[in-house]
Amino acid sequence: MHRRATMPNTNTIALDAMGGDQAPAMVVVGADTALKRYPGTKFLLFGDFTKCVKLLGRFPNLSETTEVIHTEETVSAEAKPSTALRRGQKTSMWLAINSVANGRADAVVSAGNTGALMAMSKLILKTLPGISRPAIAGIVPTRRSESVFLDLGANIDCGPENLVEFSFMGAILARAVLGVVRPTVGLLNVGAEEFKGKNELREVASTLSAADSFFEFLGFVEGDDLTAGTTDVVVTDGFTGNVALKAVEGVAQAYSDFLRRSLSSSFTARLGAFLARPAFRSLSEKVDPRRHNGAMFVGLNGIAVKSHGGTDALGFSNAIGVAIDIVQQGVNERIIGELSGLNPDNRG
Repeated sequence: MHRRATMPNTNTIALDAMGGDQAPAMVVVGADTALKRYPGTKFLLFGDFTKCVKLLGRFPNLSETTEVIHTEETVSAEAKPSTALRRGQKTSMWLAINSVANGRADAVVSAGNTGALMAMSKLILKTLPGISRPAIAGIVPTRRSESVFLDLGANIDCGPENLVEFSFMGAILARAVLGVVRPTVGLLNVGAEEFKGKNELREVASTLSAADSFFEFLGFVEGDDLTAGTTDVVVTDGFTGNVALKAVEGVAQAYSDFLRRSLSSSFTARLGAFLARPAFRSLSEKVDPRRHNGAMFVGLNGIAVKSHGGTDALGFSNAIGVAIDIVQQGVNERIIGELSGLNPDNRG
């Protein structure tokens, strides 16, 4: 990701060591990779003490800056959010989130069950003043640069007021993390024409058009605008956002598979692939989902970052980097400060 430069880091990050398909090894190795990028970072590792300490023994520098808090209880990938809330008070996920609420950690990162992580985060951390619902926001690579995309699945059904809040929070995130002075915002729709889409979307568009002092609203955008980078921020409900993001990721993976097969189909193709290795390496890095891993739960009174459950250590280290960047750029403080200074009429 091409983010703004950060100050020297002295933050403490809580890690759910038991969340993710390859946990806890993926979490520990990812933390070591992140520590090299952000020297001075401290970690609270919530998980099985014996397993975590054994893994930490391979990384002396990480071991010196990490405290392990023991628990053998985890939130399963299949657990319903309601079940996780009732029975999960001793799980690694709950304890990691709670460390942010009680001030021991500046942010929490988990690759565990998304629904449970959001439910627990909302219950433990609460929402920021003036925010009715948090959203999951991710940074997606585009042909132009990068864009903020939200909501990625926290809210299946959204009212107009939710989409308005997402727009303001997305713009603040774009300013803080991407360094865009005056972000452009687009509302995802079935067409760019003003008469397209549901009445609720047209209502939101009317409200956002009046917020020109805060960001530049470019109106409706379509699915292909997401990868084109037409706007700095793309806003939609959680159902549509989750489907769109996974569709884009699936297309990128399919394209990579098609290209790999084509380049190994003949001697001439393999020779061409050898000569073009630097270009293909650059392309691979650009579309590698691990390098864009880590989605923020914006609107919470605390920093929580969701990593892909199936990621590896490199991907998890980037999710940790997202958390550190968000803390250092003071995203939550900006949301509170900037939204409190707005005319209520501009927020719908």
